[in-house]
Amino acid sequence: MKTYSGKRIVHGYAKRYGVDKLCAAKELRLIGIEISEEYENQLRQSIEELKKQRQLRKDKNAQELNSLSGFDSDENFAFIAGYTSGGFPYGITHEEMDEIDKNELG
Repeated sequence: MKTYSGKRIVHGYAKRYGVDKLCAAKELRLIGIEISEEYENQLRQSIEELKKQRQLRKDKNAQELNSLSGFDSDENFAFIAGYTSGGFPYGITHEEMDEIDKNELG
C-alpha cells in the first residue's frame, strides 16, 4: 500500500481486499498509513445513514406490499378472512399457508 498512487486509498484498499471502508481505514492505520479520525468518523456517519435509508426503504416496501395485498395478517394468521363478533380474527394460519405453498409446488 505504500506504493499506492491513487487519491482514494481507503476506497482502493476496501475494494481490493473486500472489506468495508471503516475496516479498511482501521487496517491501513495498523500498517502505518495515516488516516484521520475525522475521516473515520465521516465513514461511521455515512454507514449509519446508509443503514437508516435501507431500513426505511425496506419498511416502505413492506408497507406497500401489505396495502396492495388487500388482506390483513398478524403473528398467528397469514391471511385474516374476517373477525368474529367478539373481535377475534379467523383465517389461514402461517403453518396452513406453508402447507398450501408446499402442495402447490410439488
